[in-house]
Amino acid sequence: MSLTLFLFIGFIGVFLVTFLKRPLINLLGEDNFLINRLKNAEWFQNYWLARLFLFIMNAILFFSTTVIIYLLSYFLIPYVHLLVMVLAVIGSIFLWIIINKTWQGTKRNRLKLAVIGSSFYLILSLMLIYMLVTLAPSFPGDDPFMRAIGIFLGIVVTTFAFISCLIFTGFSKTIDERA
Repeated sequence: MSLTLFLFIGFIGVFLVTFLKRPLINLLGEDNFLINRLKNAEWFQNYWLARLFLFIMNAILFFSTTVIIYLLSYFLIPYVHLLVMVLAVIGSIFLWIIINKTWQGTKRNRLKLAVIGSSFYLILSLMLIYMLVTLAPSFPGDDPFMRAIGIFLGIVVTTFAFISCLIFTGFSKTIDERA
């Protein structure tokens, strides 16, 4: 399976999950340990701290996935990195569903939470765009085309992650109307 086909199938899958987010959110019951733990945490209902929590959790998930994929590159086991990427996407969506179910507040504050929390991926996209624009050969005669393709795919993935995180955490049916 080519990387492009795998990426396309992944985008279709994440699009469907994002489009059908309500049944997924309802699958996770209110008696979940993590949901109860965050609902009872006083600091989490402060949207400044909740924003920071979501931003840091997105960063931890991204960098831990990157480190695991980097370490797996030293082993000659094919396709395990693809499994790690799929598990990272599932873990991210699970985290976003938990944040959606536990944080309570106004529409405006929920949107602020989502924008700041998912801005990690936007910052990463902007950094990758800068890398793509300033891409130069490493030595005379070097062709940076494959690096450009990798950076471009990184831009696509991080932009899609930003949009998905924004949708999952920023929009909910159970919102206080105290805006």
